[in-house]
Amino acid sequence: MKNTVDIEIVVPNQTRYLSMIGKIGENVVRELDRFKGDREALAHHLNVVLTEAMVNAIKHANAADPSKEILIRISVSDREICIKVYDSGQGFDLTSVPDPSFEADQLGEKGRGIFIIRSLMDSVEYKKADGGNVLEMKKSLG
Repeated sequence: MKNTVDIEIVVPNQTRYLSMIGKIGENVVRELDRFKGDREALAHHLNVVLTEAMVNAIKHANAADPSKEILIRISVSDREICIKVYDSGQGFDLTSVPDPSFEADQLGEKGRGIFIIRSLMDSVEYKKADGGNVLEMKKSLG
């Protein structure tokens, strides 16, 4: 018996779908059978990373082009949750994104989403895939 859940969602490149996608992430966590940790904290974290990843794809990768779409894949196994967010942009070097400055006079948005995603997930990769790019985020359930 296969004990994984695979969800694939395609949404228009519009911010109006952020809340819906975040709630899907929350609901996935709430349905986990064997997770013994803080379910509500993990649900909130998935909402945040999905929202941040989508904002980056909409604003930066897809240049706010409403004719483009974003593909999200969520896979859940006994051991981990893997979220993949696909975009059709030029791509960038994830390792070159500095942590945002937390100086009061320099607090900007550049790099903040990636910093948050890295803080909440166990592994984060961004690479070329399927004619575009994929942001792959993993969280251990162990």
